[in-house]
Amino acid sequence: MSYCSVIDMLTPEARKALHKNYHDNYYGFPIQDDNELFARLVLEINQAGLSWETILKKETSFRCAYANFDIATVAAFTDDDRQRLMQDSGIIRNRLKINAAIENAKTIVQLQQEHGSFKNWLTKNHPKTKEEWVKLFKKTFRFTGGEIVNEFLMSTGFLPGAHSTDCPIYLKVLAQNPLWNS
Repeated sequence: MSYCSVIDMLTPEARKALHKNYHDNYYGFPIQDDNELFARLVLEINQAGLSWETILKKETSFRCAYANFDIATVAAFTDDDRQRLMQDSGIIRNRLKINAAIENAKTIVQLQQEHGSFKNWLTKNHPKTKEEWVKLFKKTFRFTGGEIVNEFLMSTGFLPGAHSTDCPIYLKVLAQNPLWNS
């Protein structure tokens, strides 16, 4: 039995644990590593039209399919890689989303050359309103509509809102986010 078919059969308790782990340890926390920022962008793009649970269940398959989200490697993907991804049942097989991942990796390589890192580019553009971020992302990246941009920025700590102030995780996120503590 494949990993994906096992993950699809999660018990309600395991599904709850999957969400809790993401909520308590990843959602809203700042990410320093460019490859992990790229990973979150790709996952958010692939979530469009689907549930976040679907993406969480497929995250390991995405990591395998996209070379652990190594930006330089994905930027060098060929047409053969695009075809391989279209055949990979462990990920979302949507040509537009696959093309967006590869083209966005190429864009991030350029941003790294110009700004030192993807993280630096994001930080240099902070703070912006959600609307300003959406406009910038639409101009810079592919397949980045308002909801994708909002979730990417909230999930990586560039926009507030991942946790309400009464959520026990809120203070943990706040303590780790220098963008909110200035």
